[in-house]
Amino acid sequence: MGQTRTRAWRDGKVIAENFQTSEVSDHLDVGDMVWLDICTPEDGDLKLIAEELGLDSLAVEDAISEHERAKLDRYPHHLFLNAYTTRFDKGDIAVGEVSAFITHQALVTVRQNDELDVDELVSRWDDNPELATGGVAYLLHALLDLIVDQHFVAIQALDDEVEDLEDLLFEDGPTDRAIQRRSFQLRKSLVLLRRVVLPMREIVNTLMRRDLKIVPEELTPYFQDVYDHVLRATEWTEGLRDLVANVMDTRIALQGNRMNDVMKKVTSWAAVIAVPTAVTGFYGMNVPYPGFSEKWGWWASIVTVILSSTGLYAIFKKREWL
Repeated sequence: MGQTRTRAWRDGKVIAENFQTSEVSDHLDVGDMVWLDICTPEDGDLKLIAEELGLDSLAVEDAISEHERAKLDRYPHHLFLNAYTTRFDKGDIAVGEVSAFITHQALVTVRQNDELDVDELVSRWDDNPELATGGVAYLLHALLDLIVDQHFVAIQALDDEVEDLEDLLFEDGPTDRAIQRRSFQLRKSLVLLRRVVLPMREIVNTLMRRDLKIVPEELTPYFQDVYDHVLRATEWTEGLRDLVANVMDTRIALQGNRMNDVMKKVTSWAAVIAVPTAVTGFYGMNVPYPGFSEKWGWWASIVTVILSSTGLYAIFKKREWL
């Protein structure tokens, strides 16, 4: 049996906590609002609560299965939400899958791991007891707000990583391998982050629809605030993806510029070396020439080599080819 946690509210006040799963129906019968959390569920863990709440078998199967896409499905008697928490861990994004069954009286959360901080979720409920009269939407708002806040923390960490990558891009020395490794890791993390952040926009927008009658009027501004945060997270993620792509394009451009500098230097040094080679080759001919077999001819060749090499070096240095 997976780890469970329960809580019940009546008239906006907590009346029971950590009661047995079998007691959920007792609270529902008297009109209480109930939250049930199941962590690392096993086969059959949801069978009892599914019967009591009339949960669809397909939704129950999705809640137990891993790696379902982030979504919000509508069923005759309930909604099914699947979302992901995020956490930046040693250069990678760690995700935690959270499923939720939403009825007019109950919120059932199903977690595949401990990535969602349930204590923080409960703390947010306790910090805003005046909103408890909003029904299940009060519970749902805190859950979504916590998930989106975790998205922001992960995005901020990735933003810092991108800034470090930009600094590394313009450092002197052989950094190409480090840049390639870190940029690949960042692009991989951003792809995963985009996959879990982008669907949240449609999820929150759908929950705010009037025909679902999930969000009461007094809680609409709070859900609108969550929706605004989701939009910011989405835009920030897309911006980071573009920024990493720009970093890669800049790296390629810098490599081209460095290659041009290397080619200019190699060509310039080749020209400097070619002149002494030509002079010494001329004076090395086995035919008479001015200064042939004369001491001043040797000095003339030395002076010609020095002056021509120095002149070429000065010209190339002025043009920043060396």
